[in-house]
Amino acid sequence: MVGYGFRGKILLVDLTKAEILVEKPGEEFYRGYLGGPGIGLYYLLRRSNKRVIDPLGPENILVFAPGLLAGTGAPCAPRYTVVAKSPLTGALGKSEAGGWWGPELKRAGFDAVVIKGRAARPVYLWIKDGEAEIRDASHLWGLETGEAQEKIRWELGDEKVQVAQIGPAGERLVRFANICNNLAHFNGRNGLGAVMGAKNLRAIAVRGTRSVEVKDREAVAGILRWVAENYRNHPLSAALHEHGTPLGITTNNAGGCLPTNHWEMGCFARAEDIGSEKLIEKYLVKRGGCFACPIRCKRVVEIQEGDLRVDSRYGGPEYEALAALGSNCGIGNLALLLKANELCNRYGLDTISVGMTISFAMKCYEEGIIDQSLTDGLELRFGREEVLLPLIEKIARREGFGNLLAEGSRAAAARFGRQSEKYLLEVKGQEVPMHDPRVKSGLGLQFALAVNGADHWFAQHDPFFTARDSFGVRGMASIGLGEPVGATDLDHRKVRQVLYTSYLNGVYDMLGVCVFGYVARSVTPLDKLLALVEAVTGWQTSWWELLKAGERMLAMAKEFNARQGFTVADDRLPEKFFSPLKGGPRDGEPGLDPGRFAAAVRLFYEMAGWDPGTGRPTAAKLYELDLDWLVEK
Repeated sequence: MVGYGFRGKILLVDLTKAEILVEKPGEEFYRGYLGGPGIGLYYLLRRSNKRVIDPLGPENILVFAPGLLAGTGAPCAPRYTVVAKSPLTGALGKSEAGGWWGPELKRAGFDAVVIKGRAARPVYLWIKDGEAEIRDASHLWGLETGEAQEKIRWELGDEKVQVAQIGPAGERLVRFANICNNLAHFNGRNGLGAVMGAKNLRAIAVRGTRSVEVKDREAVAGILRWVAENYRNHPLSAALHEHGTPLGITTNNAGGCLPTNHWEMGCFARAEDIGSEKLIEKYLVKRGGCFACPIRCKRVVEIQEGDLRVDSRYGGPEYEALAALGSNCGIGNLALLLKANELCNRYGLDTISVGMTISFAMKCYEEGIIDQSLTDGLELRFGREEVLLPLIEKIARREGFGNLLAEGSRAAAARFGRQSEKYLLEVKGQEVPMHDPRVKSGLGLQFALAVNGADHWFAQHDPFFTARDSFGVRGMASIGLGEPVGATDLDHRKVRQVLYTSYLNGVYDMLGVCVFGYVARSVTPLDKLLALVEAVTGWQTSWWELLKAGERMLAMAKEFNARQGFTVADDRLPEKFFSPLKGGPRDGEPGLDPGRFAAAVRLFYEMAGWDPGTGRPTAAKLYELDLDWLVEK
């Protein structure tokens, strides 16, 4: 055995040659790159034959990699990462998902699957207990995700097979197509489903029956029991269990920062109609969860009567979906939003980009920039409930106006004309998530600096650090964040907070743990996470070593983007966030200050060891992180 917590084998798949090989890194590789995006970026950078990659070409490397703790029984550690070059942004595509697929791959004997090339016809990959084969998927092409999963499990004769797959949107190369597992867990954002579609790869089916060896099984089980016994006593994790993320609809609305009508307002009159209380009262059938997670924050919804039938197999919406498709489009019909979310899950679409691209088109329609001659006769006004489902169908199938929207909002603006560009809300081509940087300044830095485009979990959120008894201040003093910082401050302390927690969130991804299970967002403290790493691996480690791994991963991501042509100029925010807020209790409050924000971005670069001129890590920083193989001689 190579070591504890990892299997010591990487599956290498060449779809063009229909060839499968296995690589066996040593333990020092896992100690440096851990898992998830660490392993993914290593192979993406090492095995890319071309400096500038066509994201939909056979040369794009696609990596699926569970976190180091996934599959070990560690609590709230189900996550795996998919990386490739994004067809939506042209930058790094990086996306995490929970569920059951990542732990199953580890149980099946592999720490990652690295895929290159393009199959001559539709295929899926079948992995079981150390063996893998490429199988025909012609009969799956064109099916919705539910039908495809049923057929794969029937064909393989095992209902316990875990399936990561694309839907019709990925097959048609919609640039914000996602990847789903178990029909209700998603690698969203960045359009990595389109990368699979371009490779003619419909799915990766996995079955593992072998436990992942850990050094101290009793210690791991003890921490799992501790989380199960204590999460209800922690206000954030208890709220996640009871309400899930949909609680954010009413709380953000009360705070005057719920995106409404394409971010024109921060308050939505029908917020209560689409919030968590109404969802629980009318449509919730159970609280779902992921592998080895006691918190169970997922919503499972169902509608069995009326015209809008919703199948519980597809889970339920997160806050992001309800806001992007709901308040952001002026729609307050909860049943309609549950159906819209289900359609996105059936077709394999990212709900944030779908909602934001539709709301952008609505804004352009209301401003007279586009009309019904372009929109297939649809009247795209905010609150028009009858257009939502048809637009999702058109986008997924690339039909008519939907074919244009399927390219993303930035590409749509190029067709709508220059006057539409002032309404764009994207960073590096990726539509912004449903959180307002004007009330959380560090989030603005996250949107601008995230290597994969606007991302609300590049680092930790500002409200966790605003008072001495805040969850972040209490939980992260041991890594140098023991002083409170105001939510809208934008000084050196805020920059350091975002920098340190970007490393921490990188570690979370590399370990495969969910931010909803660990500080500052939830119950499990840093000392128990460190104890888990030691109990699983047998390593004597420290937060110094782990945070250096997070910093190493971020430096690799920044170097990848630089090679794709990204510069400091791409680390920016839409003009919207420098303008005052409108509506609700914050009406008239100023936006971010452009000069202070630019200075904060530059300071982040300097703190991180990135060249503010070239936008890439300095040679000295790469040497310090043991990334000498990335230094260009």
